[in-house]
Amino acid sequence: MSSAPKTTQRTPFKRWCDENTGLFFLIPWILGFLIFKAYPFASSLVYSFTDLNFFKGISQYGVMNYVEIFTSRKTVSVLLTTVKYAFITVPLKLVFALFIAYILNFKIKFVNLFRTVYYIPSILGGSVAIAVLWRALFKDTGVVNTILGFFGIAGPDWLADKTWALFVICLLRVWQFGSAMVLFLAALKGVPADLYEAATIDGATKTRQFFSITIPMITPVIFYNLVTQIAQAFQEFNGPYIITQGGPRNATTLVSLLVFTTTPSSPTRWAWRVRWPGSCSLPLLC
Repeated sequence: MSSAPKTTQRTPFKRWCDENTGLFFLIPWILGFLIFKAYPFASSLVYSFTDLNFFKGISQYGVMNYVEIFTSRKTVSVLLTTVKYAFITVPLKLVFALFIAYILNFKIKFVNLFRTVYYIPSILGGSVAIAVLWRALFKDTGVVNTILGFFGIAGPDWLADKTWALFVICLLRVWQFGSAMVLFLAALKGVPADLYEAATIDGATKTRQFFSITIPMITPVIFYNLVTQIAQAFQEFNGPYIITQGGPRNATTLVSLLVFTTTPSSPTRWAWRVRWPGSCSLPLLC
């Protein structure tokens, strides 16, 4: 008789490795998160409650930096401007992205070309070159006012007026709707066609189908786009810095630009992370 095959006994560590193989593939991401996200955020949070001199060390602990933030008129004004900027750009961008994605979800000619064209602004919009072009378009003698002049309309001085300057910055952000559009388009592709067919048989109009079927089915993607777009809006820097330099009269100065332009109170102070600009910049690390 032949003997039964021997079974190999695996140690608890080997069994653990077999059950958690996927964890090893996550190690590069985990290290990157800890080094470039978690540590900077934690250290910035700790240092924001201190008064740290680069050579002498920490001389004071407390909430003095946050008191300085919320008692400074300029800082409060900048925070309100940033919230206003996010409140304007995020809803407009999401609505426009969803509208274009809904149209491109239909079977029309050259649909792939249109998808590419609408996505291009998201690739180019954050570049310095586009911000410089945007400034040239909206300056007093720029292309926009020239076109308005052909119709007998006297265009405003876009970049010198407080209201219009913020509008120009917001318009640049809304124009970069391609990334949100792609996510919406992918979500729309995942909505079962059977639901629309059943709704059509029941006599539901396209508008009714959109609000009763489409919107509820893509709610997770809407929420994801909302969170990411709010985070990006609070991190906006290139547009205000290059187009208006935060002017006129700080009308387009956002939190990120304030952190960048605020100078230290002494040559040896860590202005960017320790004093109140560092406290203001905590949300920018998220």
